[in-house]
Amino acid sequence: MALERGCTIGILGGGQLGRMLALAAAPLGFRCHVFDPDPKAPAKQVTAAATTATYQDEAALAAFAAAVDVVTYEFENVPAEAARLLAETVPVRPGVRALEVAQDRLNEKNFVNEAGGATAPFQA
Repeated sequence: MALERGCTIGILGGGQLGRMLALAAAPLGFRCHVFDPDPKAPAKQVTAAATTATYQDEAALAAFAAAVDVVTYEFENVPAEAARLLAETVPVRPGVRALEVAQDRLNEKNFVNEAGGATAPFQA
């Protein structure tokens, strides 16, 4: 999926990584809209738009989805259910399955091994 200049990237999470993403996206012609429960989240200082609401606020998530062209997340602990809800109306990249895998280290290692990748030896 290629994004055209002028598109709005929705970012779930407004921490330092979200801030860096927004700062990198602006010179490329993209707008960013961050969604974070913290009204003082660092990314909110540099984005074109911001939503302050919990990740469980379905009305806020729906309004956010309507305002962006694509959604990404800045860290792996964004509730997968929020990403799943957004994915019903707007592309979420990486997809919800990637987020679910990243939230459980054992799941993550098994996923990598099953895909033919190598991990350090581990046991649970």
